[in-house]
Amino acid sequence: MALALRCFRHLPPLLYRSSFAVSRGLPQAPAGCPALLLDGCRQCAHQVLLTRQLATKKAKGKGQSQAKVSISAALVEDIINLEGTNEEMQAVVEALKEDFSRNLGVRTSPGALDHVIVATKDGKFPLNQLGQISQKSPQLLIVNMAHFPESTAAATKAIRESGMNLNPEVDGTIIRVPVPKVTREHRESLAKLAKQSTNKSKEALRKVRSKSINQVKKSKSKVSEDTIWLLEKQIQQMADDAAAEMDRLLAAKTKELLG
Repeated sequence: MALALRCFRHLPPLLYRSSFAVSRGLPQAPAGCPALLLDGCRQCAHQVLLTRQLATKKAKGKGQSQAKVSISAALVEDIINLEGTNEEMQAVVEALKEDFSRNLGVRTSPGALDHVIVATKDGKFPLNQLGQISQKSPQLLIVNMAHFPESTAAATKAIRESGMNLNPEVDGTIIRVPVPKVTREHRESLAKLAKQSTNKSKEALRKVRSKSINQVKKSKSKVSEDTIWLLEKQIQQMADDAAAEMDRLLAAKTKELLG
């Protein structure tokens, strides 16, 4: 892998050669590149050259997007783990999707309360680990806090502040949770919460992107500026794709909530 990277790092000079030079064939592999990797080195150089030319070409018409960069993760694994970065970004998207599913439904069911987080003196716990949740009728949920009576007040507060427009009532260790009739105002409130959740997720996404780009910049002394540029471009594309997926999720959830 180290030898392959040595080949990859000799690519920048190729990027500045004319198309005429390319048409006559790429130069031989740089010193240190084994003959076994020669063909792969030439193919990689040719691919990066074309990618560079396309990616830097400005869009002529309004609305046209630039060509995408695609770098083999294996060739830059000693600089950054691109697959790991992508997984982190996708985890943020999946967390938003789960939040939409659990907490932003028009209808309230016992399962909607399962993962309401309750802050107690011993830490934070999902409500279903502290109380038994059941549905007594379509309009009433019951939370039995008999096993953790000292957390009843905290659980009540967590339900009230869950963003589900619930107003729990306490009777000893029993928390009664009336299920409100779905009104237009409630639907609009949920849609606003969905927008807020999306914005928070995008902020988390930006943190992943910034962390990854900063990691790439630390390798400036070891690799060419062109390699750094390509990696930054790829990371930005990954972030843009994740943000676009969030926008699609938000649009679908908003449509569902507003009817």
